[in-house]
Amino acid sequence: MRTLVDIPDRQIKDLTAICEAEKISRAEVVRRAIADYLEKKKPSAAEAFGLWKDHKIDGLAYQEQVRSEW
Repeated sequence: MRTLVDIPDRQIKDLTAICEAEKISRAEVVRRAIADYLEKKKPSAAEAFGLWKDHKIDGLAYQEQVRSEW
């Protein structure tokens, strides 16, 4: 996908320095930065534990209720 993004001049200068030092394109640096950001923001499995603790119905009972609707 192609996209337009407004980046401040100071960040472009820093980005250019990184590109030259690592001998990679600006697009590659941006792709890597996005990949790192997404990896950091992706919810971990540990965050899923306890999701049902505030629900009034037991998880297994809810599962059986929903399956009975099929």
